[in-house]
Amino acid sequence: MKKTFSPVIRLFFTIAIFVSSFAAAPLSPSAVPIRADTQQILDDLGGVPCFEWSYFTCVTIEVPLNHFDPSDTRTIPVVFAVLPASGERKGMFVTATGGPGTSGVLLADFYSSGFDPSIFESFDVVFFDQRGMALSGGLTCPVAATEYYQADARGITRKQEQALKKAARIFAEDCANELGNTELLPYLGTRQAVEDLEVFRQIIGDEKFWLYGESYGTQFAQFYAAAHSEHLAGLILDATVDLTFSGTEYYTQQAQAFNDTLVATLSACNDDLACAEQMNGDAIAVYDNLAATLSKAPIWFRFPLANGTYQKRTFTLSDLEVVASGQLYGESDRMMFLRALAAYSSNGEIVTLARLLYPNLGVDPQTLEIIPDDSWSDAIYYGVECQDYGYAGATPDERAENYLDAVEPFETSIPRLASLIYGDLPCAYWPNASSDLTRPDYLVAEGVPTLVLGATADPATPYSHGVNVYQNLANGYLITTEGGPHVTFGYGLECPDALVTDFLVNDVVPADRETLCEGYVADDYVPVAPPTAKSFSDPVEALSSIETEIYYLPEFFYWDGFTPTTVGCTYGGSFDFDTNNAGTRYRFNFDQCEFTANFRMTGSGLYNIEQDRFVLNVKTTGRWTCDVEYVRRGERINLSGKCNGKPIKADRDDNHRDKHQMPSLGESKQN
Repeated sequence: MKKTFSPVIRLFFTIAIFVSSFAAAPLSPSAVPIRADTQQILDDLGGVPCFEWSYFTCVTIEVPLNHFDPSDTRTIPVVFAVLPASGERKGMFVTATGGPGTSGVLLADFYSSGFDPSIFESFDVVFFDQRGMALSGGLTCPVAATEYYQADARGITRKQEQALKKAARIFAEDCANELGNTELLPYLGTRQAVEDLEVFRQIIGDEKFWLYGESYGTQFAQFYAAAHSEHLAGLILDATVDLTFSGTEYYTQQAQAFNDTLVATLSACNDDLACAEQMNGDAIAVYDNLAATLSKAPIWFRFPLANGTYQKRTFTLSDLEVVASGQLYGESDRMMFLRALAAYSSNGEIVTLARLLYPNLGVDPQTLEIIPDDSWSDAIYYGVECQDYGYAGATPDERAENYLDAVEPFETSIPRLASLIYGDLPCAYWPNASSDLTRPDYLVAEGVPTLVLGATADPATPYSHGVNVYQNLANGYLITTEGGPHVTFGYGLECPDALVTDFLVNDVVPADRETLCEGYVADDYVPVAPPTAKSFSDPVEALSSIETEIYYLPEFFYWDGFTPTTVGCTYGGSFDFDTNNAGTRYRFNFDQCEFTANFRMTGSGLYNIEQDRFVLNVKTTGRWTCDVEYVRRGERINLSGKCNGKPIKADRDDNHRDKHQMPSLGESKQN
C-alpha cells in the first residue's frame, strides 16, 4: 500500500545478508550503561559491522514480544544499524523506511548516501529492521507473492470477483505455509513496532531525537509521535500516509493517484517531441488501446534468451499493470516505461515491456525463477498492514465480500490501474488479522516542529494526504515538489534536501509555512533503437544508437553494478557486461547481437567512467559488413577500420551527446 520504491528497484538491492555476522548475543536495556559515547555503547552492546561492505555498526536488542501485556515475558530480537556522528554529536537521526516490508539495515548505506555530509558530522545516523523483517526475524514468502501478483486483478464481473477472493485466500494460506512459523504475526503491527524504537532510544540514552519517515515510514513515525512526542526534537514526514482513512478508502484514493500519475507521465510524452514521434500517436490512447487488447487476450511474443535463442511467452493485462504501476515511482522509471511503450507502439515489439516486467515481479528474465530479495518481504507487508487496518465481517469470506462491495464503484470510475484498489484484499484471509475498524485521529504533535514533504506526481501516497496531515499539526511546514517522485528527500533534489538539512543541522525551519520546489514528471525521453538498420545513414549513426541502447537496456539500467550479466539482444544474439572491482570500467561482449534488425555485432567494448570514453571493437554483418573501432570520448566520435571492403574513417561531433550519459548506478533511492 505504501511501498517506498518501485518493485523494479528491489533488484538493485538483491544482496545476500549474512546473519552469521551477528556473533554477539542480544542484550536487554537493563544491561546497558547510561548515556556515554555512542561507539562505547555500541561496543557494550556487542556491536559488529552490519556487513563486510557497510559503514554501519549493527546491534541486536531484545524487546518484549507484546509491549502491552506485562505478564507476557516473551522477547524477540530487533536489529538496529548505527553510524556514529563524525563530529560534535547533536543527537540521533533515525530513518523509518517504507513498505511496510523493507530492510532498513540492508538499505542503510545506500539510502544515507543521499544525505548531506553535515548530517553525518552532527548525528548518529540510525536505521533498523522492523520486527519480523530480515535480520529481525526473516519472515518472507516470495513464492506465494510472485504467483499472487500475476493473477488477473479485475473485479468487474461476479466471476472475476470470485476469482479475486480465491487468489487472495490462496495467497494468504500459501504465504503463511511458506513462513512455517506464524507465532509472530499477531505482534507485527506498527503500534508494537514503535515501542521497539522507544526501547532503543532508552538504551542510547537520548532524551530527544529526530525521526524521519518515508512512505509507510510516515505511518510508523506518526504512531511513534502520537505515543512519545515528548522524545522528539523534530519530525520529518516524506510521502505521507493519512491514517484517518480506512483501508478501502486509502486504496481507492491510491488507485486514483496511480491513474493520475500515469496520465501525467503519458502527457509528458505527448509534450516531448522525440517521445511523441516515436510513440506514433497520442501516448494515452496508445496505453489504453494496448490495455483494451490485453483485456481480450494475452499477446504472445518471443523473448530473447542469453544463449541467443528465443522462448515463446505471453504478456497479459495483469503484466501491463504490474509494469505500469511499478514504473511510476520516479522520473527515470517513468521515462523507461515510456520507452517500452513506444517500442510496442512504433516497432510492434513487446520485449522491452517484458524486460521491465520480470524485475518488477522479482523473477529472473532468463529462467523466470524467483530472485531472492533480502531487502523486501511481502509477508511483512501484509503482516503489518493486516494489523494496522481492520476489515468488517464475521468470517473471512464475509470480510472479503464487504471489501469488494466497498470498492466496487471505483472499479469502473478509475480509468486505469483500478486493480490497485484490491491491494488489502488478502487481509480478509490473513492469519490473526485485526478486526478493529477504529482509525487514529490526526497527529497534532504539540511542541514538535514537523516538516511534511510531498510531490504532486506521487502515485503511492496521494499528495492530498500530506496536506491533510500538515493542516492538523501544531507546528507544521509543508514542502511540495512539483511533479517529482514518491519520496523526495535524499534524491539530489536541491530544494527539499537543503530545507531538510538546514532543519536537522541548524534547527532552521523554512521561511514560509508552505514552500513550493520545482520538479518534473519524467526524465527527458531517450528513443529506443529503430527496428531495422535501414533507418541509419551510416555505420557511425548505427553504433551511436547501440551505445544509447546499451545504457538504457533495462537489465543494464537497473543493474546492481557488480554481478556479471548476460542478456539476449532484441533481434537475436547475446550481450554480456561486467565491471572492474573499482567500478570505474564497464566491459562488454557481443555475440551476433542485434539491437536493431539487420545490424549484427560480434566483438567487445568498454566504458571508462573517469575518461568518459566509450569504445566498441566489433565486426558487423547485415546492412554493413565492417571491422571497426568506434570511440566516443566526451563530445567527439571517431570511427576507423573497414566497411564493405573499403577503409572508413570518421571524426565528428557527437550529435547525441544527451543520449550518451551513463546512468549513475545507485545515484538515488529510486533512480
